Amino acid sequence: MSSWPVSSDTARRALAGARGAGRSGPDVLDTWARVAWNLLTEPGDGPAGALIAECGAAQALEIAVRGLPAPAHLSADVDRGRERWMPRWRPEGIAEACAAAARAGVHLIVPGDPSWPAPVDDLGSHRPVVLWVRGSDELLRPAGGAVALVGARAATGYGEHVAGELAADLAGSGTTVVSGAAYGIDGAAHRAALSVGGTTLAFLAGGADRPYPAGHSQLIDRIATSGAVISEAPCGAAPTKWRFLQRNRLIAAISDATVVVEAGWRSGSLNTAGHAASLGRPLGAVPGPITSTASAGCHRLMRDYDARCITSADDVRELLGWEDGTLLPAVNGNRTDRTTRVMDALSVRAERDLTQIARSCGLAPAEVEAELGILALSGGVERGRSGWRRVASWKR
Repeated sequence: MSSWPVSSDTARRALAGARGAGRSGPDVLDTWARVAWNLLTEPGDGPAGALIAECGAAQALEIAVRGLPAPAHLSADVDRGRERWMPRWRPEGIAEACAAAARAGVHLIVPGDPSWPAPVDDLGSHRPVVLWVRGSDELLRPAGGAVALVGARAATGYGEHVAGELAADLAGSGTTVVSGAAYGIDGAAHRAALSVGGTTLAFLAGGADRPYPAGHSQLIDRIATSGAVISEAPCGAAPTKWRFLQRNRLIAAISDATVVVEAGWRSGSLNTAGHAASLGRPLGAVPGPITSTASAGCHRLMRDYDARCITSADDVRELLGWEDGTLLPAVNGNRTDRTTRVMDALSVRAERDLTQIARSCGLAPAEVEAELGILALSGGVERGRSGWRRVASWKR
């Protein structure tokens, strides 16, 4: 990076407003480059993410801007990427973005910061390059688990009531409620969590300084006061359809489980559910009247995608792996380790066969069978007539 036309001091001055004076963290040039990438790309840009993962943000930016050779296996994607990245290249925009964030009380976090939510790294090359946070960034790593409660904007009274009941019960017991601050189910979940003094996180499709929808401006301000409002788009960025869809992947990734409370057949909430399933996160859905089009998407998730039927907060806790109100710790602290994934796919009450468990946890049947054998020896699971179930009294 000796030929790169920015010094560490210049980069530090550009970042100061959003990073805070004397804030520790990753290399300042890497952070500066990450903000540059944030301005160059749309959320979830895979080729940019792959190049950053391979070369680091600063070297990847130099490759893109100066037209240097990319690693051979990325070369074609990077060449195509330059065509959409370079029209946005304005080095001065980095300081402008950070200054705008400082004016709005929004701060910047990047991978390597203590408050960076490690679960979003499961998105691989599609993980965010930075996050902009209004509120407490420490809450992005909740100790009591996190549940995404999402659903239709055009929610029914039934849907909003159920969302409120679930959110209040979960938030009241220390679980963080995650949603997207939209009208309908999202808003009901956020309001209920706040009403019991719980923690809630709102992910926005536009900038964290730009409340959307406008009718939820006061709600979003309340969330920022006691929780956090998060976006991967820089301050001032407008919400777009693409950014809403990409925002959903962050809601699914940061959460230990996703519950769709009410959704039509083609609801955008099914996009969040799809991200959760692809990441191996537990998925639940609330049933509704079979005559209600507002619940057709939930019924579809249960029928076609093995979503767990959710009728109470206790069902959500079981989905999370709670026993007697206590969150079972992941083995070796790794929330995606095989044993944890298999245990999360099991129920204390209902037996599940090998195929069902493999589908739910995202492992091959042979891998599941091996884990079940080890767990059976330790007393964690037991085999019944029709499949396997988790032993409630077993402690990891």
